[in-house]
Amino acid sequence: MTSLQTVILVAYLCCLAPLAIWGLHRGYLVFGFATGRARSEPMDIADWPMVTVQLPLFNERYVAERLLVATAALDYPRDRLHIQVLDDSTDDTTDIVRSEVERLAATGVDIVLLHRTDRTGFKAGALEAGLEVAKGDFVAVFDADFVPETNYLKTMMPHFRDGVGMVQARWGHLNARESWLTECQATLLDGHFVVEHSARFRNGRWFNFNGTAGIWRTKAIMDAGGWQHDTLTEDMDLSYRSQLAGWRFIFLVDVVAPAELPDTMAAFKTQQHRWAKGSLQVAKKLLMMLMRADLPLGHKVEALFHLLGNLAHPLVVGLSVMLPLAVWARGTEVSSPLLVIDLVFFLASIGSISLFYGVSIVRSGSGHVGRRLLFLPIVFSLGLGIALSQTRAVFSGLFGEVGVFVRTPKRGDAATTYRSKVHWGVIGELAIAAWLWVGLAGAAAAGWLASIPFLAMFATGWALVGLHSLRDALGKGVTPQAKAPAGDSVVSVAK
Repeated sequence: MTSLQTVILVAYLCCLAPLAIWGLHRGYLVFGFATGRARSEPMDIADWPMVTVQLPLFNERYVAERLLVATAALDYPRDRLHIQVLDDSTDDTTDIVRSEVERLAATGVDIVLLHRTDRTGFKAGALEAGLEVAKGDFVAVFDADFVPETNYLKTMMPHFRDGVGMVQARWGHLNARESWLTECQATLLDGHFVVEHSARFRNGRWFNFNGTAGIWRTKAIMDAGGWQHDTLTEDMDLSYRSQLAGWRFIFLVDVVAPAELPDTMAAFKTQQHRWAKGSLQVAKKLLMMLMRADLPLGHKVEALFHLLGNLAHPLVVGLSVMLPLAVWARGTEVSSPLLVIDLVFFLASIGSISLFYGVSIVRSGSGHVGRRLLFLPIVFSLGLGIALSQTRAVFSGLFGEVGVFVRTPKRGDAATTYRSKVHWGVIGELAIAAWLWVGLAGAAAAGWLASIPFLAMFATGWALVGLHSLRDALGKGVTPQAKAPAGDSVVSVAK
């Protein structure tokens, strides 16, 4: 083996080794999911407390009415249910929700529209403004793409024993079978909720409110310093501050709140970019505080994996670029110790992640288990292909400004939807895809058959994401206004 080959393989393994550790942590979460014992038993409630349901909206003309109708249908004492529509819209969404609020109010529903003409603090600012006039000692939050079941509040509220600050439900999927993209997203989210959240909760580790489909005790919000908008993931930020303040969280894996999955690659990348950037912003803000806090070592280690997990994306980009070179470098060196190390790292990563998502599919109760398990290579490919977009988010979160909260477009039953901005990074995605296909062709020509499945998975992932992003860039849709007109924070209230 030449010096060049050695340098290439060492650089390649430096990308792969941390990813193997991250993959093994997925396996650790599966173990925690299987062996954890913490549960939450509901208590009897004779006198139901007042609950305010907050519905933050921004340009949601296609799904706003559906959300209001579902929320108004919640099975909860009418005199204990207060609904706030927190609307920052700059299009005709405000007219739609105003009309629906007036209709529902005429039927006896305690519902109010709070419309802001600026977006100070974005979603966090809207929730903060609503909290100032909320009637409830408890606050439930639903994003526009959710359709809560009627029994949601009566199922969740009995878990608020003393010391419990937040109760989170699992996200369901209204359109999981719509396309290969939504089916992949369903699996990714099931992994996060069914295994990851459950493992942390069952073993006493900290987990986060997911921005929607959860209920807060108002005092837990205030004790943590309230909603703050110096990150793009205000939900994760508040979650860690609240738990640092001593509040306990409950996760109910069997309570499912159905939601709509993004139906285009651009919308999916918009959502993932915000989550990745925001998680690194929270890490910058709170990680040192967490490390200095009087917490068990296990809590701190899990927080590190949670808050810094998106650092895996730059490593995936590096691994993708290095993979064809590594295949060439080790082509004839079948007995090289580096090849053995490579195999161990790869199996540790792929094997643990396969187990993680396989268990989530089986235990999600969503059906189609065989089909979804066979679909796992496409799920992995999608996770690989968005790495460049996510890498941009990581560096923006670490070194950039807070940025603008870019909403995830929702379509509902409409034939068209809002368009997401497509970033120039699609060129990089297609370039990496082409490079990997060249590597795949070279490996096939040289007879290096063992490398072909891995090259194919990587090449497919980058091509899928790049081509679908390009298609979205050329597609049609409605582009929402980026900025709201200047004005007072809250200019209209309707009941």
